[in-house]
Amino acid sequence: MPEYIYRAVTKQGQVVRNRVEETSKNNLIKKLKHNDLLPIEVVQVSYSSRKVKTVRRNVIDIDDVMKTANSASIFQGNAKVKPTTKEKINLLLSTGQKITTRDIIIFTQNFYLLKKANFNNIHALGTIINSTENLSLRGILEDILAGVEAGEYMYTTMEYYSNVFPYIYINMIRVGELSGSLTNSLEQAVKYLEDTSTRTRKIKSIVLPNVGQFVAILVLLIIGTLFVLPQIQNVFNQMGGGTQLPGITLWFMDFLDLAMKYWYIPTGIIAAIVGGIIAYINTPKGKYNWHLFKYKSPVFGRLIFGIDFSRLMRAMLLNLQNGMRIQEALEVSKSVVKNYVMLSIIETSINNLLMGGSWIEPFENSGLCSSMEIEMLKIGMQTDLSEMMEKLLDYMDVDIQNSLDRLMKVLPEISYLFVGILLIFLVVVVLVPCITLYMGDWLLEGLGY
Repeated sequence: MPEYIYRAVTKQGQVVRNRVEETSKNNLIKKLKHNDLLPIEVVQVSYSSRKVKTVRRNVIDIDDVMKTANSASIFQGNAKVKPTTKEKINLLLSTGQKITTRDIIIFTQNFYLLKKANFNNIHALGTIINSTENLSLRGILEDILAGVEAGEYMYTTMEYYSNVFPYIYINMIRVGELSGSLTNSLEQAVKYLEDTSTRTRKIKSIVLPNVGQFVAILVLLIIGTLFVLPQIQNVFNQMGGGTQLPGITLWFMDFLDLAMKYWYIPTGIIAAIVGGIIAYINTPKGKYNWHLFKYKSPVFGRLIFGIDFSRLMRAMLLNLQNGMRIQEALEVSKSVVKNYVMLSIIETSINNLLMGGSWIEPFENSGLCSSMEIEMLKIGMQTDLSEMMEKLLDYMDVDIQNSLDRLMKVLPEISYLFVGILLIFLVVVVLVPCITLYMGDWLLEGLGY
């Protein structure tokens, strides 16, 4: 059973601290509140290595907490309870282990394989927990298992760990559990995590080197302008003859001097603009417009919409194959998307169904779906919707891959453009004066400058 160290405030305002065992973090918080203690912090510190499965209970009497609670400290107001060395080591180990995407992928793959072998959720989770080396992930899985043994769905506990499980991942599990097709949802979740990880690695491999070059050239430009060029100008002044730095170089030097002298003005303007944009995006209308911009942006728009729409259709297909009506399938499946534009389209589709209209019409009127996707859905309504949606998903997978390939070609071109412009500016502003100083004007005059 997981062990926790908690800090809480009593009704009298005293801070108390203790170490207890509990089936889950959520249950401990509920019991602390029920005992008139307001939790400040609850941290898992260790997990028992069980060779024999013990009986779990998701809800126990509050007396179980008070048996291990230091009640003397509570009533005497002794809030300064020092942790032992072992507690400090366990706390350091448990909080220091980061849960990576790879850990989630391995867990999902193992869970999928066990479900295919007809393991129930409790047996599958217990098997995986015993082989999980990451203490942080193991504690979360213990918490999920406790909820499942108490009759809860897995996704209800996962929602408390949104920093570990992605939003889409949780809702894929939710769709699988509610539709009775968890094995298929796990397969989709593995594919989603692997595709996302691969896509992220590809984009990073293109963007990061070019961003590094851009930053390095920018730093070189600023350092050269601030420290090297003034020295070159002094040499020109000592040589006489009225030789001056190029006009663009003098302009950039003056610009940097003004920027350093009045740095707070552009900083304030930029901060105000960024703050205004963030505040607008946090409003309902602003968030809707921002999500609409994501779908209609020239480079990434088609890819982002294709991924969301494909995810929605895949979730609907699972629900339809498990006997749900279209309206119910839409209602359950809408949780797999987070974009306000897509959610508004889905809500309009549900309302159309309630009024006896077509659920496909809102997607068609949005102008975001391709004509092929709409036509395939219409044909599916006249023949076999589930079968046609499978073909639609195959078509969309190819379309998403093509969009990703185009993106991989466009990103280097964009990054090379910015790096090239900055490099030309560096040559003109910094390198031309250096060439003039050390080689004279004859080389530049021969080149027509």
